[in-house]
Amino acid sequence: MPQAIPQFLLKGPKMSRVSAVLAFALVGFSLATPVRAADPVAATVNGTDILLSTVERTRNGTPQLAQAPLKIVYPMLLDNLINEVLLAEAGRKDGLAKDPEVLAALKEAETRMIARTYALRTASKAVNDQMIKERYEQFKKANPPAEEVRARHILLESEDEAKAVLADLKKGRKFEDLAKEKSKDSNGENGGDLGYFHKEEMVPEFSDAAFKLKPGQTSATPVKTQFGWHIIKSEDKRMGKPPELAEVKEDLKAQLAQETLSKIIQNLVAGAKISRFDLEGKPMAPPPSHGK
Repeated sequence: MPQAIPQFLLKGPKMSRVSAVLAFALVGFSLATPVRAADPVAATVNGTDILLSTVERTRNGTPQLAQAPLKIVYPMLLDNLINEVLLAEAGRKDGLAKDPEVLAALKEAETRMIARTYALRTASKAVNDQMIKERYEQFKKANPPAEEVRARHILLESEDEAKAVLADLKKGRKFEDLAKEKSKDSNGENGGDLGYFHKEEMVPEFSDAAFKLKPGQTSATPVKTQFGWHIIKSEDKRMGKPPELAEVKEDLKAQLAQETLSKIIQNLVAGAKISRFDLEGKPMAPPPSHGK
């Protein structure tokens, strides 16, 4: 099976300011673990239950642990939660439940949780299957079938190294073997196979060279990009097909939810009385897009 295309070769999509804000607003939603109707008790500490869903949410909300199997991190997470309960009990005995700093932090956490939950539920409810199907049809029209190439490459640090590899190829060495031996790219282990890609997916210098080759041809001279020097071999050319709806459904749903959330926020801002102050306490003008 061909390896995934190396990230350094891909032309990264640009995220708009609005998209970035919405993405931030939705942080944590896909990681949330709903409370079960019957939620097992993972531990009891002086009469206080720690539920399994709490352990799972703690794991899912910790980036370093989110992908780890629950069985592996369960004991550590449970111990941490037990310690939290014990520390909270001790803090309450010291009167911290009424401490102004604690109350302010609780208010902030409550506001953040309510806002995020409202955003998720409202945006998700507004998206239905018909909207997703319509967006899929729009996607297909905006992305008509285009030629794609399957290619291999060998990445070298210098032009001299690349020319030496070309010389080895002329002597009869296999491209795949040289990729495994010489390539500075992780795909070298797979014989340099990049799989199929569209022209727009790669940096221009690489794409231009790859799409000029006929299947079976190897670039006659090294191709220079910002990443180094490449020897490219074309394996196949074909007309690409759009992905099936099932493959992109979740992405389209998320896209529609973000657009819905954007409109919700715009309406809320338009109907709100908002005052902004700079770090010195002086009144600030609202951002142009907000108008308030």
